Amino acid sequence: MANNDITPKVTGIGGIFFFSENPQELQNWYAKNLGFEMNEWGGASFDSRNVDKPDEINSLQWNPFKQGSEYFAPSKKEFMINYRVQNIEGLVSQLKENGVTILDDIETYDYGKFVHIMDTEGNKIELWEPINS
Repeated sequence: MANNDITPKVTGIGGIFFFSENPQELQNWYAKNLGFEMNEWGGASFDSRNVDKPDEINSLQWNPFKQGSEYFAPSKKEFMINYRVQNIEGLVSQLKENGVTILDDIETYDYGKFVHIMDTEGNKIELWEPINS
């Protein structure tokens, strides 16, 4: 794969988010028993290098959310996956053409761009274009 590829697509998993009855207790359990190092967002980060761009470090976020959190709405599911993408604008355009439900507008933060979509089974999906991609 060329390093200058800008094809609108998913390039990896950026996060795994799920409901928990007691997120703090669960975080403590994972820290104590599996060595997770918790971060400021209430979860753990796992960093890895991009095979195609070895200077790029990718991060996967693991976060439990309080059961019933509105962050997953309108999904009724117990989890949400965050996919790392490239060319988020092009991808959203493609998704609209394909009739995919886009839940919000692309929002930009200092760590990347985000948008939320729904799949055909009612799973909310978070798409993230990191600032370094």
